[in-house]
Formats: sequence, structure tokens, C-alpha cells
Amino acid sequence: MFTGIVEATGEVVSIEDTDEGRRLRVTAPFCDELEHGQSVAISGACLTVETFDDETFELFLSAETLERTYFDDVAGGDHVNLERALPADGRLDGHFVQGHVDGVGEVTRVEQIGGDWTFGFALPDELRRYVVEKGSIAIDGISLTVAEFEDGEFTVAIIPATYELTTLSEKSIGDPVHLEVDVVAKYVESLTEGYR
Repeated sequence: MFTGIVEATGEVVSIEDTDEGRRLRVTAPFCDELEHGQSVAISGACLTVETFDDETFELFLSAETLERTYFDDVAGGDHVNLERALPADGRLDGHFVQGHVDGVGEVTRVEQIGGDWTFGFALPDELRRYVVEKGSIAIDGISLTVAEFEDGEFTVAIIPATYELTTLSEKSIGDPVHLEVDVVAKYVESLTEGYR
């Protein structure tokens, strides 16, 4: 479980493709605190630490992960958002984020308004029913609030701290993003399916 509060960004320093999937090696400022088997959200996708040293750690991406994410297009030098799993006694400053990418969206708008930013995103059709104005959504692992939602596109307001700390500062129109809708909406749908 994660909160969507990004701790840092890391850089993809190596990629290895195998018959089973893909391995990424990523830099992180907290490598000295990692353990084998620990969960780390990489731009919103919950992955498992396999090996690590003082500066980098390695993760395995299965075929399922590659199908649901844009990690099949990631390249060396790309930056990713990093968040370690929420400890049981930790603060929940964002919202409940599972690290299960529901789909890939696309940046449709990037606009600076004073010191803040407004970003627009296109949603895949199958995710539209889970998104509401003022509801929570995770974009590349960042806990955000939907400002407006209309015709399959939504906007979010980005404060300077979020813009500077995350990979949003590197995004342009047309770039892909990982989307995770609020898990509460999915549970409500599942519980009420027989009552429609």
C-alpha cells in the first residue's frame, strides 16, 4: 500500500530484456535503506526490489506489468517517480494507492498559471466510470485530485512542490502516464453489481 506522496525521482540506468520479462536498474537516494523483497512504486507500479547497492536497485517487470504500463518504452536516462510502501504506523497524506496500474493515459494539456500548473489527461474508456470531479486519482504514482472531468478527459492542479519533485516537470502533450483510479470506486461497483 502506498500514499501517492512521491519521495524522490530516480533515473533508469540500465535495462535488460529476457524471455521472461524486463529488468530495470534505477538510482535512488534511499538505497542504503532498502531490503531484498521490499515493495517500491516506480511511477505508480508496485515492483519488488531484487538486488541493490549503495546507489541503485534492480526490479523485474513481468509480461503482465509490461502489458499494463508504458515500461516497454522506457529508456536509459528516463526518470521515474519513487515511493516506498507505507509502514503500518505511517501517515496517510495522500490517498490509498495500491500500486496496481489500471491503464495508460495521455497528457493532453500543460499550462502554467502563475506559480501553479494545470495538466489535462485523456482516460481510457474502461476507466471513465471510476473518475469523478474532486475524486482521487494517481498519475504516475502521484496522489492528485480531479479538478474537472468531461468527455473522457480530466484536469488536475499541480502545486510548485509537486511539479519540481516529480516527473511531471518533464511531461509534454502526448506523453503517456500510468493511471490508478480510486480503489474505493472499484469496490463500490463490485458490491452493488447485483442491485442495478
